[in-house]
Amino acid sequence: MQFPESWLREFCDPPIDTAALAELLTMSGMEVETLRPVAPPFSGVVVGRVLSVERHPNADRLSVCQVDAGTGSTLTIVCGAPNVRAGIKVPCALVGAELPSADEGGKPYTITLGKLRGVESQGMLCSARELKLSDDHGGLLVLDEGATVGNDIRRQLDLDDTVFTLKLTPNLAHGLSVYGVAREVAALTGAPLKEPVFPPLAPAHADVLPVRVEATDLCGRFSGRIVRNVDPRAKAPAWMVERLARCGQRSVTALVDISNYVMFEFGRPSHIFDLDKIHDGLVVRWARAGEALELLNGSTVELDANVGVIADGNTVESLAGIMGGEATAVSDATRNIYVEAAFWWPDAVAGRSRRFNFSTDAGHRFERGVDPSLTVEHIERITRLVVDICGGEPGPIDDQVLALPERRPVTLRVARAAKVIGMPVSQAQCEGVMTRLGLAFEREPGLLHVTPPSWRFDLVAEEDLIEEVIRVIGYAQLPESPPLAPVTASVRSETARSLHALRHRLAALDYHETISFSFVEERWERELAGNADPIRVLNPIASPLAVMRSSLVGSLVGVLRFNLSHRASRVRIFEAGRVYLRNPQARAGDVAVAGLDQPLRVAGLAYGSADPVQWGQRERGVDYFDVKGDVELLLAPLQARFVPAAHPALHPGRSAAVELDGERIGFVGELHPRWRQAYELPLAPVLFELDAAALLRRRLPAYQPIARQQSAWRDLALVVGEGVSHDALMAAIGAGPDRLVRSARLFDLYKPAAATADLAASERSLAVRLELLDDAATLTDERIEAEVARLLERLRTSVGARLRA
Repeated sequence: MQFPESWLREFCDPPIDTAALAELLTMSGMEVETLRPVAPPFSGVVVGRVLSVERHPNADRLSVCQVDAGTGSTLTIVCGAPNVRAGIKVPCALVGAELPSADEGGKPYTITLGKLRGVESQGMLCSARELKLSDDHGGLLVLDEGATVGNDIRRQLDLDDTVFTLKLTPNLAHGLSVYGVAREVAALTGAPLKEPVFPPLAPAHADVLPVRVEATDLCGRFSGRIVRNVDPRAKAPAWMVERLARCGQRSVTALVDISNYVMFEFGRPSHIFDLDKIHDGLVVRWARAGEALELLNGSTVELDANVGVIADGNTVESLAGIMGGEATAVSDATRNIYVEAAFWWPDAVAGRSRRFNFSTDAGHRFERGVDPSLTVEHIERITRLVVDICGGEPGPIDDQVLALPERRPVTLRVARAAKVIGMPVSQAQCEGVMTRLGLAFEREPGLLHVTPPSWRFDLVAEEDLIEEVIRVIGYAQLPESPPLAPVTASVRSETARSLHALRHRLAALDYHETISFSFVEERWERELAGNADPIRVLNPIASPLAVMRSSLVGSLVGVLRFNLSHRASRVRIFEAGRVYLRNPQARAGDVAVAGLDQPLRVAGLAYGSADPVQWGQRERGVDYFDVKGDVELLLAPLQARFVPAAHPALHPGRSAAVELDGERIGFVGELHPRWRQAYELPLAPVLFELDAAALLRRRLPAYQPIARQQSAWRDLALVVGEGVSHDALMAAIGAGPDRLVRSARLFDLYKPAAATADLAASERSLAVRLELLDDAATLTDERIEAEVARLLERLRTSVGARLRA
């Protein structure tokens, strides 16, 4: 919301300066984002009248002007502006005047007596750009005919004014007008508020446009009036154009300017139709599928049943509460108009303009709430301005009140207010605040039953009233006493580690953390997560980011592609974040929504070389076993099993499910060649995704005494078939802390190119190192050999292994 201070002070003029007024508004919740002067500092510029214009004798593009600047003598000024002519009034910089620098932050320059092509120039006629009033440099700034010759231009144009820009939260709809802000200032300061008066105009005819409201859930009140014989070519007065410019609104035509002016003045968006272009009256309804509308901004939009419209007998004429249509727009040929002001339900307008990728001041106000009680009064204000500026003959106002918001009383407990605010407040103070804000109330001991006024859509709960109490009393009145509360350190269980520690562990493994949106492209979910029915975002911030992720893989692949586009050759990244899964049994909780699960996951991706370039070893690409080792380090000291399993994103022969204590907690593997090609990746990355809850679990340390006996070691070269996996072999060996064979580790694998005397073509040799230990007695060779023999027999019967010759 942007407006000039002078306009605000016409409604309420408190005895404080500009800086104090800005501080007051900010501390009341209406944050003043910027304060800027209307014009930069300059001096010596007055209103001058051009008496005569002659061509320069030595230059085709210069003119010699005789100017009356109120100095008592006529000045000769050389001017090159194309629009200079006798009789106009323009800013005239006298000799000695200081004008703003052409460069931002530069020193002002001084007008001196000089000669231009042999003709003495006793000053300078100025454009708006030279005074830094606008970027228009098409010619001189032509002033209103009523400007007083010799008057200081700063006083004439009120250039010492200040433009306020407020950053309003969505609940402050009542602050989206100059009068609304003035009403707040009056309540905060106690300064008198100038109440507007809307004297009705006597109808000059009895014509009324038929209007039928079919959707009361779209429009709660509709008011309108016909005005005949207007002059659309009339010019809006300079004071109106100037105020609109200081509100950030350019002048269009007098009729459009009047509608915009009243919107900034009282927060009432309205629309002016060309009456002669309306067929058979107006109908307020929801749009129908297949209908289209060409808007005033030149775009054509496709409509559906979720968009409110104003239509006539032939077609749709306007987007309700958002923007008018080109078909009934006023033009220079307009003679009769229809002025409309309505109350559109906020829920019926909210989000509609964003569907069509634009926003309007009208939609911004209606979706937050506009006072429904003053449609007739504001039409009177618009009509008065139309008649005064464009002429015309007004008819009677047609006002249809259908369904207005119900104003339910809200109860304020004074004791509760004092507790929430944190300082004592009395019932008299609370009553004084409500009175100053114009809120009607009924009192009981310790209670106020407050009925919100028609312009306040944000007062629905007791906390809203408590906020009003403290912001009017003043946040500066709060006591500066620190809160007193016992501080108890939260001790983390030894059976869990923090997510922060897990992040450090991944960083130590040379992974860089990324943070991505939880909403992703639907393609990622379909292809990389195998999710054909993802959870959709109702109002996505961008059309591609339309669904909630059920896996972190898509996000990591997206980050990889971004890095590759910046010529990165080695990428190692991880993300810890939530995914979103459908689960009808899920109940609402701290991080859950009913029907949905939001588990925390940790995922990583490695691409390119396994290690940074160095002299000590040859460069090689990262593979499945590198990332599998990283996963094992993350889980240590817990031991995970890697079980072959299919995953929609991964290579079927280079991926595995990760199991911990018999529970599947994630997966690890190389990206499927199909997706490597589809996502245009030169190499296949290796990924993992694990349940964070499993990663954060730890076992309490269990200390054991050093073994009194020494371990014995035996190496076995076992011949097994190609189908025997490492897991199957280790399970058959059955090593464990309570057995004689304490551990077994594969340390070599041999597969000949062709069959040999001791290895068939379908066999391979696996070398396994066994550790044998008995805590109670020293192992003898006979006992060791007997245990190895029993193990070989078990391997022969379970996996078909034999000892290699």
